[in-house]
Amino acid sequence: MSERSRGLVSAFGAYLLWGMLPLYFVPLRGVGAVEIVAQRICWSLVLLGAIVLLAGRWRLLRAALATPKLRARLMLSSVLIGINWLVYVWSVERHHVVEASLGYFLNPLVNVVLGVALLRERLGRAQLLAVGLAAIGVAVLGLASGVGQGLWVSLTLAFSFGLYGLVRKLTPVEALEGLTVETLVLAPLALGYMLWSGAPGLMQGGLVSVLLIAAGAVTAAPLLLFADAARRLPLTVLGLVQYLSPSIQFVIAVALLGERLTVGHLICFALIWSGLALVAVDGVRVARRRVAVA
Repeated sequence: MSERSRGLVSAFGAYLLWGMLPLYFVPLRGVGAVEIVAQRICWSLVLLGAIVLLAGRWRLLRAALATPKLRARLMLSSVLIGINWLVYVWSVERHHVVEASLGYFLNPLVNVVLGVALLRERLGRAQLLAVGLAAIGVAVLGLASGVGQGLWVSLTLAFSFGLYGLVRKLTPVEALEGLTVETLVLAPLALGYMLWSGAPGLMQGGLVSVLLIAAGAVTAAPLLLFADAARRLPLTVLGLVQYLSPSIQFVIAVALLGERLTVGHLICFALIWSGLALVAVDGVRVARRRVAVA
């Protein structure tokens, strides 16, 4: 397979797995979001630690831990990804998967805003219009349903993952070592909670225990696939594929989980989808122009 083909396989694999996550967490609705995330962190650390040892990457991991600047940034990214995981699992548990998918549709536009505000990137007309449409859509949904009805889920997921991506972009650490350090940072809190609570979900046995233990692989696999795809694909291609995940989540929420779509939801999604289409078309056009010039 060519580099591009391998990258596409990895990208589709990552976003398909992320898109199907609601179905994975639905059988765990009675466990509680905090315990699910705690189990997810601990079992991820076990899996990632084994991969680091088997791959002979422990020196790179030690180097990341020994560098104060890298360690501080990875501690910040740990907090951000922990918040993202907790809110996402809570959204599935409380029947807010539509709002969760909305958050990940907003995420690319949040990335644009963060790039302009913090990295001094220039905003094109298509991006500016897309951000404006998204802002109008969020305002309409807020007026129609109120922040307490789930909009906060969308905004928290969009900004926590956007800030997480920004921090990791500015942290020169490979995906495997970075994710391992993040789980190391979160593991004491996760393990402490499980010892304090007695891990009642894990003690249930049967399917629930199997799903909790397998949550480590479910967490690590798409992140590692994504890292592989990011190395092999142009950002324009990766940016188009990333809409696969929230699209799958949206279909699952409405078609399989029976979540209700309000008029506010429909207007908000329509405006955001229009903005994303503008950004996607503009990205393809710019990429083609660069190829033609080259």
